[in-house]
Amino acid sequence: MSLKHKPNLRWSIRIISFFLCVWGFVPVAWAQQTLSIDIYGPGQSQLNLVAATPLGIPSGQPVPPKAAILADHLREYLSFMPFLRLVPGSQVLGGDVLEGVSAADIDFRRFRLERVDLVLTSGWTSGGDSVELRVYETFEQRLVLGKAYSGVTQEELPQVAARFCADLMAELTGQGDFFRSTLAFVRAHGENKEIWAASPMGQGLRQLTQLGGISMSPSWSRNGQHLTFTLIADGRHYLAILDKSDGNVRRVQLPGNSVISPVFNHDGKIFVSLNPEGRPDIYQLTDDMRMGPRVAQSWAIDISPSFDATGSKMAFVSSRLGNPHIFIMDTASGDTRRVTFEGTYNTNPSLSPDGRMVVFSRQTSEGHRIFLHDLVSGRERQLTFGPRNDVSPAWAPDNFFIAFSSDRSGESKIYLTTRHGDEARMAPLGDGQLSSPAWSRQP
Repeated sequence: MSLKHKPNLRWSIRIISFFLCVWGFVPVAWAQQTLSIDIYGPGQSQLNLVAATPLGIPSGQPVPPKAAILADHLREYLSFMPFLRLVPGSQVLGGDVLEGVSAADIDFRRFRLERVDLVLTSGWTSGGDSVELRVYETFEQRLVLGKAYSGVTQEELPQVAARFCADLMAELTGQGDFFRSTLAFVRAHGENKEIWAASPMGQGLRQLTQLGGISMSPSWSRNGQHLTFTLIADGRHYLAILDKSDGNVRRVQLPGNSVISPVFNHDGKIFVSLNPEGRPDIYQLTDDMRMGPRVAQSWAIDISPSFDATGSKMAFVSSRLGNPHIFIMDTASGDTRRVTFEGTYNTNPSLSPDGRMVVFSRQTSEGHRIFLHDLVSGRERQLTFGPRNDVSPAWAPDNFFIAFSSDRSGESKIYLTTRHGDEARMAPLGDGQLSSPAWSRQP
């Protein structure tokens, strides 16, 4: 992904503590002094990184075949960080084969000549089941991040890569949740649609529902244990709730004949658009899944609620002024204000977890596009530019990445961009028509 901003860099000291991971391999960490990048500010550009050829430990020992597999996973996952530019080792004077994996073994001057900021090394022990991963900053020749993983099987290599990239992103930006998150999405199965899930890098791809009919508009609970969505089956609409612990799906019949875009708020309450009186209004459901109080209503439609992480704000769509526009409600007072004033068709709002921004889809003369509105400054800008249609944006838990659906490739897929509007990248989530991404931090 290309970037158009300058980074704010500052030095900070961080100590990463020793911890055990759940897969059975053991990561060990070292103290480091790290660069810190402000990915949320107005200035940001790319740091150049070279991933050196894997080496054996001690130096000269052969590396196992899975060393190349891990190196490929690392390069692929690192490429998801838009503030990093992967530089081929062939561009560095003398190449990317090092004398060893410690700072004393690296001639940082030749990397600086090619304006390389970071060097990633990997060293495998003679047994081939343990690997040490390090990232060095070339100017000060300091360790940015170091991790050792023992008992690593070939099946665990994607998890090792994802965990290391999460820790590296956290060291550089203070936030690594992208690599610790899950995307739910809708996949077409002939005339039916089912809910699937995977990491945004395509890891752990799995089908969550096998209900027949049409499952649509998924939304995670804040703890990631439940997923609510609309199910159209047997000639009617249901509210559906999937329990991640056992895979069971509960169907709930509600008043009216439509169930539109159910979502969880911060404390697990479900809000949904229902039409018991003929027009869709937004209702809060009770704990026993009955229709509770109406929280947004007008003479027209009120649909698609979206909450920030504290539940203090709710974005939604209303046509109360004639055309669909985005509105924001203060949930404590009920005060509501209009957000969008341009265009005649604004839909699919997603409120950022910090409550400062809302992204949405707007119909333009060239198709639907994703826009971002800053609720603090009032500024609005276009994030995507097609071609064809970009719809259904969803914020990641880190307030930085944004997923959306687009048919720019000829069929609907899930794409990733950022709050800065970086070049959209297709998420590798498999074949078929994919839509309606919903993001959750992995519990």
